[in-house]
Amino acid sequence: MTSVPVDDRPREKLARLGVEGLGDNELLALLIGSGTRARSALTVAQDVIAVADGLAGLARLEMDELERVSGIGASRAARVLAAVELGRRTLTRDSPDRPRFLTPEDAANYLSPRFGSYVVERLGVMLLDQKNRLIRTTIVSTGTLDATLAHPRDVFRTAVAASAATVVVFHNHPSGDPTPSTLDRLLTRRLDVAGEMLGIELGDHIILGDGTYFSFKEEAKR
Repeated sequence: MTSVPVDDRPREKLARLGVEGLGDNELLALLIGSGTRARSALTVAQDVIAVADGLAGLARLEMDELERVSGIGASRAARVLAAVELGRRTLTRDSPDRPRFLTPEDAANYLSPRFGSYVVERLGVMLLDQKNRLIRTTIVSTGTLDATLAHPRDVFRTAVAASAATVVVFHNHPSGDPTPSTLDRLLTRRLDVAGEMLGIELGDHIILGDGTYFSFKEEAKR
């Protein structure tokens, strides 16, 4: 970091401008702490962001992927993962009041920071009461990189046990693209039929991507 003027080094810049005045690589460089003899912390931080394919991708990196970046060992990789998880928990700390979901956007805004950034596909369900207030959210199944094994009985078994009036099913696409696949559409139809038989409404099926989502309910209204 000696090649960077003192006033432009991340720690000094933060003291002068506040945390909002730092770029993504500068914030990450502060977290990493120091570079190597040949590479500055800023360079190492930029390499990490490149491997993640952007800042949002940090949430999907695994320990071994971080450790493959030159200048990042086990200790620094653990530090980065811990910071990402702290950020996630800060965003998802539940309010003491039970949230109410009236639109697909409401549900997506709640689900995205909690379940949108994972390297494997996970399918879950939001259980809602008759006033569309959240009873609880639970993961039903975890699949491979690009497919989740799910069955309507697994979704509705949870709903019946909780006396839910409505379910909002969701899953993430590790690729970041929420466009539904043929299997996604088939699953949605099966869930709709099963819900009708049990008297539990399928409020929506939401697919989570990188900062975006797809809603079958919204599609049906177009």
